[in-house]
Amino acid sequence: MRRLSLIVAAVLAATVIHSAPASAAGPYPAGYETTVRLYNHTIYRPNTLPSELLPIVVWGNGACRADGTWFQNILTEFASHGFLVIANGRPGGTGSTDADMLTDAIDWAIAENSRVGSRYRGRIDTGRVAVMGQSCGGIEAVEASADSRVDTTVIWNSGLLSDRENYRLARLHGPVAYITGGPDDIAYPNAVDDYGRLPSGLPAFMGHLPVGHYGTFAQPAGGEYGRVGAAWLKWQLKGDSVSRALFAGPACGLCTDSRWTTTSKNLG
Repeated sequence: MRRLSLIVAAVLAATVIHSAPASAAGPYPAGYETTVRLYNHTIYRPNTLPSELLPIVVWGNGACRADGTWFQNILTEFASHGFLVIANGRPGGTGSTDADMLTDAIDWAIAENSRVGSRYRGRIDTGRVAVMGQSCGGIEAVEASADSRVDTTVIWNSGLLSDRENYRLARLHGPVAYITGGPDDIAYPNAVDDYGRLPSGLPAFMGHLPVGHYGTFAQPAGGEYGRVGAAWLKWQLKGDSVSRALFAGPACGLCTDSRWTTTSKNLG
């Protein structure tokens, strides 16, 4: 009986939504939850699931750290714009992560969309998937993005650490964005090098904001990183033309923003 009570308690715990910071800018109040079905992850989503389908965004943490709430501000910001965001690690978790956990998150979301009894049944856009990660998590994101289901990849403050890993760049097949903290970001030279090695013809954007390696993630709504990341997701996974204008074209919003240094290729 005690074992049954513990199982029931664990399942009920998965239904608790921890509210997002009030500063989240999207139209949907959002928060995070956990589930025994994907135990080593943290799931960010609108508190009330909207009528529109939720594209999938999976996230690898800096330092490959298994703390699913370390980047809470920016991830709840993304969720508030109508995305299902799944971070490696449990809330406040410890230990390390790997790229397979990002793939596990995609697998779980797709399965939940069709599982009888799932709150997400028929609510997820399983044909729209983004992989993101910061620093060590960005390297995980590059590795996981070889998966054919991935539509776009965003690499934050990160780049491959060895030329022996460059073959992973050849496996990228969807539009890629590299965002760094500028020349003072320890990952800046690696990111620039990777950008130059991307497959010919692959749509790509690179933006440098002089905020260092830790970016603006901890600011309310993820700060400028939150604004830019949400716009990339809305363009790539929802086809939002207003968001596209931030990245594409000679007079793009970030191209003409004095805070940013940008370059792009094949964006159309």
